[in-house]
Amino acid sequence: MTGNSLSINKNSTALVLIDLQKGIIGRDTKPFKAVDVLSNAVKLVRKFRENKMPIFFVHVDFRNALPLRVESDSSLSGGNPPANWAEFADELGVTQDDLVVTKRQWGAFYGTDLEQQLRRRKIDTIVLGGIATTYGVESTGRFAYELGFNQIFAEDAMTDMAEESHRVSVEYVLKRMGKVRKTEEILTSF
Repeated sequence: MTGNSLSINKNSTALVLIDLQKGIIGRDTKPFKAVDVLSNAVKLVRKFRENKMPIFFVHVDFRNALPLRVESDSSLSGGNPPANWAEFADELGVTQDDLVVTKRQWGAFYGTDLEQQLRRRKIDTIVLGGIATTYGVESTGRFAYELGFNQIFAEDAMTDMAEESHRVSVEYVLKRMGKVRKTEEILTSF
């Protein structure tokens, strides 16, 4: 991955999808509808499966976990989630061959074995997507950047709760940590 060009090495790239789970995809999202983000994520999943490349499905599950006790002005907590809240969207077709990461906070690295699993597979580049851009995706991207991973952010395979949040994250944060591309461009870069 050099310059503005995009060329994906099938031997060292993995797909990492964040929080595309039943309890989150039903939310009102912007600038892209969750159903459209999910559709683009499914296209990426198919391409990675076709090329026998690793796919990491990350979901957040606060059940059976001690809550963070951080004081803040605003909380994302909505009380007790329904039983299927943490289940992946059916459209993704998660299989036993996929890698599943359960996180207890925004980012997918802290407190999980994601880094170890990527390094064992000699992965140096990750393609990231999910909901929400400014929470799970950006938090994961920041850790990945600090750990030295190359990143490709699938802009239309991620979305947020507010259009402005998504735009600011993409323009001022994600583009400094990696490459931001549309799903179709990623699909044609193999």
